[in-house]
Amino acid sequence: MNAPAAAGVPERLTGLVQALRTHGIRIGTGETVDAAHALEALGLADREHVREGLAAALLHSEGQRTTFDAVFDLYFPRGMGAPDGDHHPPGAGQRVDLAALRERLAAALAANDRALLGQLAGEAVQGLGGYGSSPASDGWSAHQTLDRLRPETLLARVLAALRTGAEGPAFTDRLAADEIRRRIEGFREQVRGEARRRVAERRGRDHIARRAVAPTADRVDFLLAGRTQLAELRRTVQPLARKLATRLAARRRRAARGRIDLRRTVRGSLSTGGVPMRPVLRRRRPARPELVLLCDVSGSVAGFANFTMLLVQALHDQFSKVRVFALVNRVDEVTGLMERGVADPEGLGGRILTEAAVTGWHERSDYGAALGEFAERYLDALGPRTSVFVLGDARTNMSDPNLAALRQITERARRVYWLNPEPRSQWGTGDSAADAYAALVTMHECRNAQQLGALIGRLLPI
Repeated sequence: MNAPAAAGVPERLTGLVQALRTHGIRIGTGETVDAAHALEALGLADREHVREGLAAALLHSEGQRTTFDAVFDLYFPRGMGAPDGDHHPPGAGQRVDLAALRERLAAALAANDRALLGQLAGEAVQGLGGYGSSPASDGWSAHQTLDRLRPETLLARVLAALRTGAEGPAFTDRLAADEIRRRIEGFREQVRGEARRRVAERRGRDHIARRAVAPTADRVDFLLAGRTQLAELRRTVQPLARKLATRLAARRRRAARGRIDLRRTVRGSLSTGGVPMRPVLRRRRPARPELVLLCDVSGSVAGFANFTMLLVQALHDQFSKVRVFALVNRVDEVTGLMERGVADPEGLGGRILTEAAVTGWHERSDYGAALGEFAERYLDALGPRTSVFVLGDARTNMSDPNLAALRQITERARRVYWLNPEPRSQWGTGDSAADAYAALVTMHECRNAQQLGALIGRLLPI
């Protein structure tokens, strides 16, 4: 690691820890002290050793690694300024031989030379990513760099280089193509990191760490999550389920002790002169609750509903019975599909839409029609031990919200909660019937997996 990066190491470490905390990664004083000891033991000669040592000391799960790597690159950068000492301001008209750069990139990808790929990322940002001449501008753009360089178009060239002089079955080419795509994506991330580093030098590391680094998977907004982020979210289901199961089991054990029986305690204290030496508790035997999910699987809320269904399926041992219903403008039970959903979580949403009767003559959401059908066909699924969770944004496409049907559900079930992935500020706007539904049931904002875990742990009965 170069001298500029080595300067002010304690400040860089504390800045790194604070930035990770702002992204929801819980780091205590003990972990910070461990990280300082790791730095002392490893030294600063090998940057990758420093990265792995700090990750081992500070992180608690693999899902936090992507955020950590992006923040680490800001506080412990590979270098300062531009590569090769070229400090021309961006947009100053430097020329770059794009064809030669692409040729070198293809060779580096074929050889999987990570050091050279990092160097090329710096050269690419320097030559292709600069914009603006004002000191107030950020100056460097990863999007602009990648748009001009187009590394994804090098797949065929790299694959041909790997095939040269080698013979093998067709499936080998498919495996090689997948590997090349991973290398290209790794290079794209290096370009993003290089651009972030340069912008951080202009605007400050702390600002960029807060604003330009993607959050951990459990803090990604359900409605804004892309395909890759949803796949990463699905990988967090089992760890989150184990944590929630432990918490629910502990709550159930505490509840089994019961509350103090004041009358029996006072009566027993007569033998000790009125001093209640031995409190008497009303023992209770908490039964496992029944759970019913009503899930909107349309549009952008489908990711939120699918993730929640997978989480509840992973928690099924905590309930005496779980029934899951999917809705768009009709409602259908998908409890059976959920059992297969654990084995194939990515295909769950597609199976529900193709195998369940959730749409009628159109495909737009209609909560009023779906709730009415549920009250008509499935009201026997509810009882005095049933908790109902409705998952959806409550946007009815200007149709009747059918409050009477929701009222029937609340009268039949023990508890009814509505989890809404939209920001609270948008409830009741446009075609949202959230305010009307919230007058009948308790509605909670639930925008990411972190909020969902907290709500499930707090709202589920014991």
